[in-house]
Amino acid sequence: MKAFNDLADFSNDEIAALLALANRLDEHPEPEALKGKVLSLLFLSPSLRTLASFQAAMVRLGGGSFVISPDMSIHGLETRPGIVMDGTAAEHIREAVPVIASYGDAIGIRAFAERKNLETDMAETEFSSLTDLIDTPYINMESAMGHPCQNLADWKTMDDLSIPSNGKFVLSWAYHPKALPLAVPASTLYTAARRGMDVTVLRPEGFELPGPIIEKSRAAAEAAGGSVIETDNRTEAMEGAQVIYAKSWSSTAHYGDRIADQKLRNGLESWCVDDPWFDNAADDCRFMHCLPVRRGVVVSESVLDGPRSVVIHEARNRMLAQMAVLYQMMGAGA
Repeated sequence: MKAFNDLADFSNDEIAALLALANRLDEHPEPEALKGKVLSLLFLSPSLRTLASFQAAMVRLGGGSFVISPDMSIHGLETRPGIVMDGTAAEHIREAVPVIASYGDAIGIRAFAERKNLETDMAETEFSSLTDLIDTPYINMESAMGHPCQNLADWKTMDDLSIPSNGKFVLSWAYHPKALPLAVPASTLYTAARRGMDVTVLRPEGFELPGPIIEKSRAAAEAAGGSVIETDNRTEAMEGAQVIYAKSWSSTAHYGDRIADQKLRNGLESWCVDDPWFDNAADDCRFMHCLPVRRGVVVSESVLDGPRSVVIHEARNRMLAQMAVLYQMMGAGA
C-alpha cells in the first residue's frame, strides 16, 4: 500500500480485508510486526485522537514514531507559497516535508482546509502540494475533504455493533459556535453510502453539502444498494434511523465568509442532539461522533453519557483501524 488517502481508492474486498486485519490484530497481537520501522507524523493542524492513536498503534506493532508540528519547530515553519521569507520563520514546508518523510518508512500528514475558496479545498490543493513533495508511502490523517482513518474506524464500529449494511444512517448537522471543516461530514457521508446504507443528510438551510460530494456519495450508494437524500425535516429524517452521526460544518452558502456564516448559524442552537430526537428512531439507534464534541452544544450529556452513545468505541477503533493500515503499508510483504 503506497497511500491511504480515500476509501474511494479501495475495492470492497480491500476494505473488508483491512477490517478483518484490524480485528485479527486486536484479538491476536503481533508486537514485532513493525520492528525497526518508523512512522513520521506531520501535524499542520492539532489533534488528540489522531496523534495518540497512531503513536499507540506503532508501539503495539513494535515500531516507533516521531511528531513534527509548526509549533514544535525551533525555527518556525513557513507554509505559504511564493513568500519572501524575511519574517520570523526560518524554514519552509517545501524543504521540511521531504526531510521529515526521509526519516521514516511512511509518513502521516494532517492539514486542514484553508476554508477560503470551496473549489480549491475540494480539489485538495494544499494536501496534494505536500504529498507531491515525497515518494514515501503516506497516510491522510485529515485533509480538506477527507478523513479516511476516521471513516475506516466508523465502518468497523458499525460492523462491531451489527448495524446492517442496508440500515438507515442519519448524518446530522449540529450547532457549533465556529465554522468547522467539511472533511468529516463529506467523507462520513461517502462511507455510509459506500457501505450500502440509506443515508439522510439532515441540515438547516444554507448548510447543504456541496453538489459534487452528494453526487459522489449518491453514486456509491446506488452501486451498493443504498440511497442518499437531504432534508431539513428532523422528524422525517429520524424515522427508523439506526445511526445518527452528528457533526458541525461550515456553511457552503457562505464558504470562507466568517461573518456571513456566523449570522446564518445564529438562532440554530436547538440543533443539539437530545433525547427527543430519538422518538421516531429505531429502538437501538446509536449516536456516533468523531470527537472532540462540545457537551450541551452539539449533543446533550444525557445522550452522550447514555447507552446509545458509542463514541468511545469509535475512538478505540481509530487505533485498531490504523494498525491495519500501518501493517499493510510497512509490514511483511508490503
